[in-house]
Amino acid sequence: MSGLRRTPPGRAGRLRLRHSLDVAERGAQLLEQKLRVLRAEHARLLTAAEAAGHAWGELLSESERWVLRGLLLGGGQALDRAAAGIGAAEAEVSWTTAMGVRHPAAASVSVPSRPPTAEAPANTALVHAEAAYARALRAAGEYAAARTAAELVGEEVVRTRHRVRALRRHWIPRLRETLARADLALEQAEHEDGVRRRWAATGRSPSGAHEHGRGES
Repeated sequence: MSGLRRTPPGRAGRLRLRHSLDVAERGAQLLEQKLRVLRAEHARLLTAAEAAGHAWGELLSESERWVLRGLLLGGGQALDRAAAGIGAAEAEVSWTTAMGVRHPAAASVSVPSRPPTAEAPANTALVHAEAAYARALRAAGEYAAARTAAELVGEEVVRTRHRVRALRRHWIPRLRETLARADLALEQAEHEDGVRRRWAATGRSPSGAHEHGRGES
């Protein structure tokens, strides 16, 4: 906005305002195109995140059912012995960029195998629980990646929408108003200059004409 106050008068200022208006309108169009693409991508990511969240929830419930059965059959000590010696899972996230937004593309969770030295689960339910939790962990990684991607793209949707509104509702209207005033001032200046030229061509001036008119009366 402060650039408008530094606009020089005359044709140079008008050309600068015209250029600024063209740039602002073109920028608004490009941002609107970006916003349409972002909204479509955001909708796709939200759908993917919802599906991944549902899959993770189902696998987690299955895991909890199996571990509950294992606890009922063998007690808490059986669960502790089955978990002893098992390494931590590792997650690897791959990233991509869409319309300038860097976000996760996928997540791969690696669940370590039971080492030979670890005690085997005391009952079949705990065996099923171990496998179910491994699947749930992988699904959790996919859900986390999809949810984070949707959040990051959603934040860019909001930022881009605010920029478009600022251009369309504030900056462009102000440029147009300032340009209209510059056009009017330039038109008035050219009119006054034309009048002076016509008087100069006759060897007279507007002030001199008034004085001559008073003398004759």
